[in-house]
Amino acid sequence: MTGPAPHEPAPDGGPQRHGTGPGPGTGPDAVPDAVPGAPTGAPSGATSDTGPGAVSGAAPDAVRGAVGRPGVALGTARGRWIVFVTVLGSTMALLDSTVVNVALPSIGRDFGADMAVLQWIVNAYLLTLAGLILVGGALGDRFGRRRIFVLGVVWFAAASLLCGIAPNEGVLIAARALQGVGGALLTPGSLALIQGSIAAADRPRAVGLWSGFGGVGAAVGPFLGGWLVDGPGWRWVFLLNVPLAALCVPVALRHVPESRDPAARGRFDVLGAALGAVALGLVTYALIEARSGSPAVVAAAVVGVLLAVAFVWVERRRAEPMLPPDIFASRQFTAVNLVTLCVYAAFGGFFFLIVLQLQVVSGYSALAAGAALLPTTALMLLLSSRAGALGERIGPRIPLTAGPLLCAAGMLLMLRVGPDASYVRDVLPGMVVLGMGMVTLVAPLTETVLASVDPGRAGLASGINNAAARVAGLLAVAALPLLAGMGPDAYLSATLFDGAFEVAMVWCAGALAVGAALAWATVRTPRPDACHPQCRTHCALTAPPLEPPEETQTPPRR
Repeated sequence: MTGPAPHEPAPDGGPQRHGTGPGPGTGPDAVPDAVPGAPTGAPSGATSDTGPGAVSGAAPDAVRGAVGRPGVALGTARGRWIVFVTVLGSTMALLDSTVVNVALPSIGRDFGADMAVLQWIVNAYLLTLAGLILVGGALGDRFGRRRIFVLGVVWFAAASLLCGIAPNEGVLIAARALQGVGGALLTPGSLALIQGSIAAADRPRAVGLWSGFGGVGAAVGPFLGGWLVDGPGWRWVFLLNVPLAALCVPVALRHVPESRDPAARGRFDVLGAALGAVALGLVTYALIEARSGSPAVVAAAVVGVLLAVAFVWVERRRAEPMLPPDIFASRQFTAVNLVTLCVYAAFGGFFFLIVLQLQVVSGYSALAAGAALLPTTALMLLLSSRAGALGERIGPRIPLTAGPLLCAAGMLLMLRVGPDASYVRDVLPGMVVLGMGMVTLVAPLTETVLASVDPGRAGLASGINNAAARVAGLLAVAALPLLAGMGPDAYLSATLFDGAFEVAMVWCAGALAVGAALAWATVRTPRPDACHPQCRTHCALTAPPLEPPEETQTPPRR
């Protein structure tokens, strides 16, 4: 199972929008996007009067976009279509991030691939998604969120088709990278379409529907992936996206109004985005291929680190950087992001390896392995809101300390999962404890990030935090097999993989323990902030959600 544009204070204290990236709430996995400076209840983008989804009419008390059009009522047919399209689009990307891991053993056997190929099948997608998501959000803000959303859906579907018909592992990895490009165009527009189109009074309920259905998608993803792998075959894990896109695109063009951010301006930080993406790609390559010890691997590692240093240098000197360094002046913001790196590195490594362990070592079918993951998602759906409310009452320090420790205990319990493991006796206890730990920490983590910076920079803060989570998962998938001593053919041998899995779980538990120690030492109770429903449910297994609470947005200049 598998990260924003700067906001600088305007003269009156409100945020000033630049065109270097998407606005609040955008980011890799993401959930964008409210126009910086929009008052509570205002739409995040202007509704256009052009196109088939144009909104007509006016009402003095209606939420209006930049062109003066009111938002769409959720109770109308158009309002329901908007929610349907956003749910369908986000579900495409969400399913892809949850079902592919279940299919990895089958893909590896079909292609006769080694462990590095399985790592690249996961990471090729994450690399391009994380590297381009900021650009995708900015394109939507400037050129129209519906337009870029539809382009992303079409691109994603075309890349999925290429994945489904890939004749070899090289084509599949390349197609997965193209999928990430489509995901970078698609995912920033999903919630942004609701924020920019639905009337203010109905927007919380629309967001709740989007979040709830997204949570259902997260829950059924591994189960659906396993069913497809055991039934028609792993290729249908990708081909499933084609009919979903064929349904999504015409509905979006007909029923969803266009929206954009009229304040988006300035230059895109193309140099910063390119340096960051290439640096991350080279470091990932060096970690995955480190077993060979070749000069190319050493060169990639050195150049990757140098480019990362260059990225920081460029961002510190650009007038409109993609990642403003001054936001890290908040010690708590920096500390919580370090906690995020530890926690989501463990999550990324665990969910990559557990489906392999269950199939390779325990003899589970793909369907059974996917279904084994359901308790964590079910617990997130059922209990996250209550856990978030508890965190608001007692402060984030205890949840952000206890949550990672519970997760660490759950991963250590997974050491019981070996040959012929009983689900009830060996698998379920660890998954339940892990799920309770995730319930405990995810919502307080997101809320603490938002509360640790000025309200006008909530979107930027959430975007950086999501990027940290994505990068952590990406690097964990690249590094953990190396740290655990998994050779190229480890997943083909139950004995070899079982031994390496045990080492990997200890590494994951150690990362979580470090995160808990950091939280206890550095996190303090910030000012209270409310959180959207999706902050406690949707995408919680992949990365912290990105939509800042509307209450944290600063009113615009008048």
